Amino acid sequence: MYAPAELLQELRAKGITNSKVLQALADVPRHEFVQREFADFAYEDRPLPIDCGQTISQIYIVALMTSLLQISPEDTVLEIGTGSGYQTAVLAKLANFVCTVEYHSSLAAQARQRLDGLGFTNVHYRVGDGRTGWDEYAPYDGIIVTAATTTVPKALADQLQDGGRLIAPIGNPSTEQALERWIRRPDGFEKSSHGIVKFVPLLS
Repeated sequence: MYAPAELLQELRAKGITNSKVLQALADVPRHEFVQREFADFAYEDRPLPIDCGQTISQIYIVALMTSLLQISPEDTVLEIGTGSGYQTAVLAKLANFVCTVEYHSSLAAQARQRLDGLGFTNVHYRVGDGRTGWDEYAPYDGIIVTAATTTVPKALADQLQDGGRLIAPIGNPSTEQALERWIRRPDGFEKSSHGIVKFVPLLS
C-alpha cells in the first residue's frame, strides 16, 4: 500500500466510502506520476504541476470523480485528458479497459511509459482532440473529462451507452466549474452537480 492510512481516513471523512476506490488509491504509487521535485508532496491531498502547464489533480478530486463513475469490473471507460497518467491508473485498477486521450503528445508518451512500467495492460492510448472522444471503442460505460469545458461535447455524449455515466467539470474554464454527472437514460440525461472545482481548460 502506497497511500498513508491517514490520507485514506481523511478521504473517508470527506465522504469517499467506496472501498474499491479507496483500495485503488492505496495501490497506485502516486509518487511515480509527479515531477521529481514534488515527490515529497505526492501523498498530500493537493494538486501538483506537471509538464505542458497541466496538473495532477488533488487526490480527493480523483477519488470523488472515480466514485461518481460507479465503475464495475466489466466496464470500458473513456478518459479525456491523460495528463500524468495517475487518474488513468486508478481507473485501470477498477475497469476492464480504459481508453485515454491526451492532447499533448509528450504527456501521453510519459504516461504510457509510466503505466507500462507499472504493469498496466488494459489501457489504450491516443493523442488528439478529446472533444471528439474515441468512437472506435464506443459506447462507453463511463466517460471522465479531466479538464474544464463550458458544455459536454456532443461527441462524448453520443459515445455514452444507456445507463452510462459521464463526469466533467462544466463552466468557465478561466474561473471555476461545477462537477457534473450525466447519466444516459432512454429519454435523455439525468444530471446532477457535485461541488465546485477548478480544472485547466480542455484543449482542442
